[in-house]
Amino acid sequence: MTNATPRRFSPRDLADHRHAVPMTLIDVREPMEYASGHIPGSHNIPLSRLGSEPLPEGPLVLLCQSGKRSSKGLAELLRRGHPLPVAELEGGFGAWQDAGLPVQRHARAPLPMMRQVQIIAGGLVLLGVLLSQTVAPGWIWLSGFVGAGLTFAGLSGFCGMARLLAVMPWNRVRP
Repeated sequence: MTNATPRRFSPRDLADHRHAVPMTLIDVREPMEYASGHIPGSHNIPLSRLGSEPLPEGPLVLLCQSGKRSSKGLAELLRRGHPLPVAELEGGFGAWQDAGLPVQRHARAPLPMMRQVQIIAGGLVLLGVLLSQTVAPGWIWLSGFVGAGLTFAGLSGFCGMARLLAVMPWNRVRP
């Protein structure tokens, strides 16, 4: 691994080489994502803090869920002239899981954010329909509001419900 041409490890290559060649795996996903499943022995330093936190000594391999955030992190480290060899995991944690390689999960990890949004949004739509049929017809607007919010989230990439759920007490991950 050299800084001039960063290496991209396939999941199988990384699994084979990580014990033969000393290297540190840095998972740049958010703590909640990391808690729900990660490569055993990896360290969690979210992409937003990658440039501000001290990095371990030795060669680094960055990874995220699909490879997009780790590529951004790798580019940022190289732009800053990071002195150590750096590489990335091709396809990210998703590819690692698809390859059937070992995964570690925190026992009390929260549900993935997308599932939480689906549960809450589906519940609110159902509640709006039920209330509009049993209490007052105006409750149907609750379902319309949720539908409009989901459409906006899909078009813009900003999901207000996910942002709100992310700060809820059950989503606070403790090391």
